[in-house]
Amino acid sequence: MNKALHPVLPAALSLALALGFATPAFAVSDDDAYMTGYVSAILERELKLDREQFRVKARDGSVTVVLTEADPILQSRIEAALSTLAGVQVVKLAAKEAIAPSEGSRRERVYSFLGLKADSEPFPEGELFLPLIADPKQAQFFIAAGRLDGPTADTTLGVVGFGETFGFHRLEGKNPGDGLQIGISGALFAQFNLEAPSTDLVNADYTIGLPITYRHAPWSARLRLYHQSSHLGDEFLLRVQPERVNLSFESLELLLSYEWPEWRGYFGGEYFLHRDPTDLDRAGLHGGLEYRGTGKVLGSGRLIGGLDIKSWEEHGWSPDASLKAGLEFGTPRPGNRRLRIMGEYYQGHSPYGQFYRDEITYYGLGMYFGF
Repeated sequence: MNKALHPVLPAALSLALALGFATPAFAVSDDDAYMTGYVSAILERELKLDREQFRVKARDGSVTVVLTEADPILQSRIEAALSTLAGVQVVKLAAKEAIAPSEGSRRERVYSFLGLKADSEPFPEGELFLPLIADPKQAQFFIAAGRLDGPTADTTLGVVGFGETFGFHRLEGKNPGDGLQIGISGALFAQFNLEAPSTDLVNADYTIGLPITYRHAPWSARLRLYHQSSHLGDEFLLRVQPERVNLSFESLELLLSYEWPEWRGYFGGEYFLHRDPTDLDRAGLHGGLEYRGTGKVLGSGRLIGGLDIKSWEEHGWSPDASLKAGLEFGTPRPGNRRLRIMGEYYQGHSPYGQFYRDEITYYGLGMYFGF
């Protein structure tokens, strides 16, 4: 079948057939069901069409053939095939289900520019924009522990995260693995003071977002609108009695990524659309570099690591750096089971809740789980 026109364009070819009995060899019954099957058989047998490519309607001796894709060449072939039937007159009708040419051509140009096709997949597996390895706020499942040195306390900190990205719908790209996807992401990030008598929950950050991701290898991008709210733990509030800051915001983030064999770089930023406290500066920059090894280490392991850097207007654009490196076991592609064991180092302003003004140093070990 000719693929010159993009398959996302639904179009209709209407053919009216007045069937007679001039030649007995081609005589056709007036019964609508028989006529439908007769024309369908011709399209399948002679033109090698699949049933999914057309729909036949028969009524009072006339037949309408509706195509699921716009294809002028196929239209001509159908006309030629049906016109060879003795006693059949072919009448071209207006395409009632066709998209206006200007609308179709615009959509076709956009799809062609983005490298997309009309094929779509509900609830797709995996992610088009690979999850960030070293971002402390990447939605994922993990547990970690390490040493925190800050302006108010030096302690052993336990950190856990629960989160995932779930794709709702994906437009497939022309190349395998490419496409445009919309989904939802959500996560909880909690920190515990392991040296406190009751192992206090210090803070919990909750995020929920709507990511739109795009991939046209080696490029990929993520546009995400998300909300974060932060809450102090009850034990921490009772024991320390800190001044409370109800940090919450809605932010629009855009990241652009480029991949080389085993390496990846990314850069972008975000802007707070709404924030509390209202005196928070709105803008931030975000970038990083990642390594995903392909060689085997310790049996089935692979080397993996990332450096993630954020710079906020609120802090005078000073960089906050997160470094993670270690081994990954299992299937590396997102959406499959895997385990990462990584050493961690962070230096900069705290990424946790109302402590965003505190400059901290953290180093520890974490285990990350992929599903």
